[in-house]
Amino acid sequence: MSEIMLINVSGQDKPGLTHSLMEILAEYNVGILDIGQAMIHNTLSLGILVEVPDQEARSPVLKDVLFHIHHQGMHVRFTPISREDYERWVSGEDEPRYVFTLLGRRITAEQIARVSKVISDNGLNIEDIVRLSRREPLYKAEGLGRACIELTVRGKPVDLDIMKQQFLAISRDLDVDISFQADTVYRRNRRLVVFDMDSTLIQQEVIDELAKKAGVGDEVSKVTEAAMRGEIDFSESLRQRVALLEGLDESVLQEVAQELTLTEGAERLIRTLKSFGYTTAIVSGGFSYFGRRLQEELGVDYVYANELAIRDGKVTGQVDGPIVDGDRKAQLLQDIAEREGLSLDQVIAVGDGANDLPMLRLAGLGVAFRAKPLVQRSARQSISALGLDGILYLIGIKDTDAEANGLATQ
Repeated sequence: MSEIMLINVSGQDKPGLTHSLMEILAEYNVGILDIGQAMIHNTLSLGILVEVPDQEARSPVLKDVLFHIHHQGMHVRFTPISREDYERWVSGEDEPRYVFTLLGRRITAEQIARVSKVISDNGLNIEDIVRLSRREPLYKAEGLGRACIELTVRGKPVDLDIMKQQFLAISRDLDVDISFQADTVYRRNRRLVVFDMDSTLIQQEVIDELAKKAGVGDEVSKVTEAAMRGEIDFSESLRQRVALLEGLDESVLQEVAQELTLTEGAERLIRTLKSFGYTTAIVSGGFSYFGRRLQEELGVDYVYANELAIRDGKVTGQVDGPIVDGDRKAQLLQDIAEREGLSLDQVIAVGDGANDLPMLRLAGLGVAFRAKPLVQRSARQSISALGLDGILYLIGIKDTDAEANGLATQ
């Protein structure tokens, strides 16, 4: 009868080790049931689950492997696996898989300790841990670092909502973003990213900047904040704010456009997405004049926003056409996905305000970016510790993937 054995090899990595080890196992017609390895700072940890075809071959194959590994100056451990244990392990393949992503300026032991406790308390088991961010030097400019690790876990969470609240508390305490997603084929096959504009792709709220030029900044800012917190209907708030801009000279729009600043990571994110064939869109409750400027600058594929009415070179205080509110954003996201031949599971939506929640909930991956507390609690994913390019980690793109595609790391 065949025997099942787990072989663990560790030590300073040696080129050609896998080849030489497999040649030994091949001499005894050994079957490979599973194999995996990790490399940290040139130190190898290799695990091989093997099936030795008959008991008589067990001692010779183990002896040959032991001699070879010791000759390489490495360590090896053999663990017999019963058939019952093996069958239980195989049946675990049917349990759901989740991917947890930790993002921050740096990753600390305390962050991992608290996250892993939540994971274990929810009956989940960590199977793999990989680093998605590039290797960082010890000395770098303060505040510019990016660090990310991805944990693959298996099991059925006790309560997803409670687990999310626990992660939000850790995020607030330790300045780290924690994302968890079901590990499905769609997670690895997103194709469309839809962005809010104001306070998402750009750092400012454009209507507030226009209001400052018009001398009504305080009045408009109060209404904007109430709308973003969900305290007032967005469409009504927009009408109120735009009415205060009546009489503003059209030339001010260009002046404000030149003063706008992209959000950290926005340019790198969109360049990377485009290089991998993603479609991008701006769906904004702001104004199309500024959306089109961003479209030209960043190469965005679609832009939908409100049309600020201008007559005889002056802002009229009204909006032409239907207002792009929360429901309209969700509908536009769905329309673009259908036009591109994509399912909603293949769509990522990114926004910061309450009017973004309908599209964040509709998309396969909804990301609240540096969002208001209400939006962070309601959205499935959130990013606050990093720039917009942190979204690349959520879709499994490593820094080295982007670099290999000719894209800068910053």
